[in-house]
Amino acid sequence: MNALPFFTRSASPARPPEPLWLQWLTLCGGLAFCTWLLGLKGVWALLLGADPTGLTLVIIAVFLCATLWCGQRSRELQRQRSLLAAPRADQPSWASDYMAALRHDAGTAADLLLEHSHGPHGTAWWVNGIQLKLGLLGKVIGFSMLALTIGRMQSFDPAQSQELLRSLTAGLGVALLTTMVGLVGNILLGLQLTRLDRFADVLVADIQRAALPGDAA
Repeated sequence: MNALPFFTRSASPARPPEPLWLQWLTLCGGLAFCTWLLGLKGVWALLLGADPTGLTLVIIAVFLCATLWCGQRSRELQRQRSLLAAPRADQPSWASDYMAALRHDAGTAADLLLEHSHGPHGTAWWVNGIQLKLGLLGKVIGFSMLALTIGRMQSFDPAQSQELLRSLTAGLGVALLTTMVGLVGNILLGLQLTRLDRFADVLVADIQRAALPGDAA
């Protein structure tokens, strides 16, 4: 017996599906506007020009790639939520896979469902932590540059004060700017991943609720 008719007979969950992908598009629209505004004010040129290590650019690239992945993931989660409410025979779903595995072993079925819904999120959270670590690495490099500059000072020469101040400012710029960019990227990506995790939690609960024997009547 195919598992799909079981979900067709099941009562649809009471809560309507949330427009997760549209919420992500709204967030991207806000980020795009902020990016354009910062570029107009010259902030991007300042950030990239003040970081000779290139870590700021790496953090931005990591955030951009991870955000695009969040968009693809949010679309897949919303698609699976729609298939739970209106199953289709020509499209396999996590719900049908869960029901098929449930006939053999409940523990295996639960593990399979959690792997579908939450498995890829673990790597995404690791990438989110990488942003913060890259920012801290930039902080260490910046203060190292600052310490090396001070260590090379033999004596204070007023004629070299301008060059010394420039070197000290470069080290502080790397330390502070990379940390700031890493923190902002960590917060914004963490917001997206938290939303994905919460939506996946609700989806798993709805799939398990739909598989209860009392719902099949």
